[in-house]
Amino acid sequence: MMKTVDILAFGAHPDDVEIGMGGTIAKHVHEGFRVGICDLTEAEMSSNGTVETRRQEAAEASAVLGLSYRSCLGLPDRGLTGSSEQIEAIVREIRRLRPRLVFAPYWVDRHPDHNACSRLLEEAVFNAKLRNYLPELPSVQVEQLYFYYINDSSEVSLITDISEYVEQKINALRAYRSQFAPAAAGEDRVQTPLTDRYVERVTARDMLLGQTRGWAYAEGFAMKRPYAVTIF
Repeated sequence: MMKTVDILAFGAHPDDVEIGMGGTIAKHVHEGFRVGICDLTEAEMSSNGTVETRRQEAAEASAVLGLSYRSCLGLPDRGLTGSSEQIEAIVREIRRLRPRLVFAPYWVDRHPDHNACSRLLEEAVFNAKLRNYLPELPSVQVEQLYFYYINDSSEVSLITDISEYVEQKINALRAYRSQFAPAAAGEDRVQTPLTDRYVERVTARDMLLGQTRGWAYAEGFAMKRPYAVTIF
């Protein structure tokens, strides 16, 4: 039987989750949480790298972060349509792993697949709690759906201090050499926004966000449901 996880983060492509919340994952793993990542696609439409390369890089990044679980649903890259079949595949993953918290990309991003992934996760988290939807699998009530940032940050409503884990995050991102390493002459690779010091820019973003609370580095999140507390 598949072991459950405490936190399950979804991304449209391998490396999305690491960009948005790699430090938060490392921090929670250090504190004893079981954390998993589910990539919706194999990023087969990427300008650089191959499917096999991305698999190897994702495995390396997973080891750096100490993940308990990683999977890929094999949905079509640039083909996240929000179909009932795609929603069902995500619901099955949620119900198998029974996470308390689910993370998805922020719903406004320059990459259409990130936006589509966000919409799919909202649908799937809602359907996962419906007893009569896929009744062969026990329903799951996810406690909270959080949204992490990939390319842009706006309307940040929650931040986590990742100062002690930023190097771990950077090392996880550097595992994706096909995406983030500069394109060298003679290589079968092209220049993209990701090959132009993208990891450094992500780190600078995290530094600026951390400064809002006097921390060295932080990652930001958004929510659509109120964050519940019993006392301040």
